[in-house]
Amino acid sequence: MPADRLHLVRHGEVYNPQRVLYGRLPGYRLSDDGRRMARAAAEYVHGLGRPVGALYASPLQRARESAEPFTEIFGLDPVIDERIVEPTNVFEGTRMRRALANPLNWRHLRAPARPSWGEPYTDVVARMDAAMREAWDEADGGDVVMVSHQLPIWITHLSVAGEKLKHDPRARRCALSSVTSFERDGDAWREVAYAEPAATADAVDVGAV
Repeated sequence: MPADRLHLVRHGEVYNPQRVLYGRLPGYRLSDDGRRMARAAAEYVHGLGRPVGALYASPLQRARESAEPFTEIFGLDPVIDERIVEPTNVFEGTRMRRALANPLNWRHLRAPARPSWGEPYTDVVARMDAAMREAWDEADGGDVVMVSHQLPIWITHLSVAGEKLKHDPRARRCALSSVTSFERDGDAWREVAYAEPAATADAVDVGAV
């Protein structure tokens, strides 16, 4: 039987003292606070009192580490799914303010609706939707947890809500270790809950656009 509910969980805070846009760059692990955030997200899902039957994670280190508390609590090994990874981004390895001050980079801002600085939003929606549907259909009942990243989760929210995909990245409602939950209504997704179980007031959150 298919799943009952699907939770998109964002990873916790990353150790990023240089405050660069890390995107898909390797070697960016969770900070100590990030590990506490990931634990808070797992405990929140556990506190819902709903069985969790499947766990998925993006292949990036910060997502795999954020899945570890779910493994400890629910006894599930994460399935690594490339489709729920962070989008590509031409500004990887730079600090955003410095990158935007360079006129050579302005051409990457010419089409924000697509966006021109990285993977098209429509492609992100398509791969996330495919991963979510496959996980839903392959579940043996219970809930599904997918540990992903801010942009894929937020763009999924916009798509499900029927809103325009073009948006201001500073206005995303997708905090570190937040949980955005969906159910299926026929063939369509329906968002049913959003929660921020982790304290993030002093967090550094500048890793992607």
